[in-house]
Amino acid sequence: MDTELRREEECAECGREMYRFAEKLFPIGRSLTGEGVRETLRLIKEQVPELEIKSVPSGTKVFDWTVPREWEIREGYIEDEAGNRIVDYHRNNLCVMGYSVPTDRYVSREELMEYIKVEEGQPTVIPYVTSYYAPRFAFCMSKEQRDALPPGRYHMVIDSRHFDGELNYGEILLPGRSEQEILLSTYVCHPSMANNEVSGPVLAAWLAKWLKNRERRLSYRIVFGPETIGSIAYISRNLEELKRKVIAGFVLTCVGDDRAYSCLESRYGNTLADRVLKNVLGNAHPDYITYSYLERGSDERQYNAPGVDLPVCDFCRSKYGEYPEYHTSADDMSLISPQGLGGSYDIMTQVLSALEWNRYYRVNCLCEPQLGKRGLYPTESRKGIYHEVKKMTNFIAYADGRGDLIEISTRIGVPLPELIPIVERLYGSGLLDVVGE
Repeated sequence: MDTELRREEECAECGREMYRFAEKLFPIGRSLTGEGVRETLRLIKEQVPELEIKSVPSGTKVFDWTVPREWEIREGYIEDEAGNRIVDYHRNNLCVMGYSVPTDRYVSREELMEYIKVEEGQPTVIPYVTSYYAPRFAFCMSKEQRDALPPGRYHMVIDSRHFDGELNYGEILLPGRSEQEILLSTYVCHPSMANNEVSGPVLAAWLAKWLKNRERRLSYRIVFGPETIGSIAYISRNLEELKRKVIAGFVLTCVGDDRAYSCLESRYGNTLADRVLKNVLGNAHPDYITYSYLERGSDERQYNAPGVDLPVCDFCRSKYGEYPEYHTSADDMSLISPQGLGGSYDIMTQVLSALEWNRYYRVNCLCEPQLGKRGLYPTESRKGIYHEVKKMTNFIAYADGRGDLIEISTRIGVPLPELIPIVERLYGSGLLDVVGE
């Protein structure tokens, strides 16, 4: 079977599997802390047993932050005078503002309006709202529903508690021949949103499965944690090791839809991660979108922070904050697809394969090597036969140890997935040396 066709079929099958797993993760009521995060991590561990689930106690200082108290919610609803629940946390976990303090109050419609959050510009959606670090409560509903509420008396109930518990994150370490590491990071803290939440962890889990079954030159560190405070806590525990080992990293977020691919750059946009992701996207999807670090918003903020300075960029399809369904109930399972997830899997496996082969190569003979005697060049010379060979000879022309594989790919216009087999053949024929090893 043709290599390209085989890869397409593999990505399609993985996309279907990933979508089924996303359906399991989608309903879970996640937050920064709590049982929803632990349940999510346990389900990921069923897929990748190498995942280690770790904890950081509430109150722990992590740089300038403090790990918050754990939040647990048992009930959250509003009832009308007839006892009908007009919103219910167990029907839609977006309808209670995240980290709400407890309440049990009867109010008029006018008073109720003070505690209702809506998305004014999108009247049919329920917004996702949180208050992690200030004690308050609120409910969320669509503007249409709020505006249609009749006068009367309403019963607001939130049965929740905040207590000294723990923040949880998951970590997978896959060692390779080298201690140099690739970091993959994603978050597990949003409730039922498909593209903005479950697509990232699902892709990271499937990449871990793929990596497990490959011979690895590089080592891999895959992190699943609550956004912002989770990455800060993780960095605080692992900073020196991360700085010593990580040569490229990617935050995986919003990777499940069928829209554009995008790259949000690292702080200066010139790391190995930026270069390889832009190379792969530029060849596979030249209409991809590049976002400046000034448009940041996820965990790349922590990995790129001054003094941390890790070479990390974001891989997305529709970038967070840029698509209308973002942080609303419209970001549901209909927004993502097996094809969208499979496409992201395809891009990232290409990226990781490229990093495995990305070295500085130097041809080890003077003038052009005689490729024919090694079975690398046609022994019959005629018009039109040299197109494929030209890719090889162009690579050889720049294999002088000055530029890495990504730079050569960009210079000669040969996509990395096409260039890697050429390097394999030349290296296997003894014509290439790796510079610096």
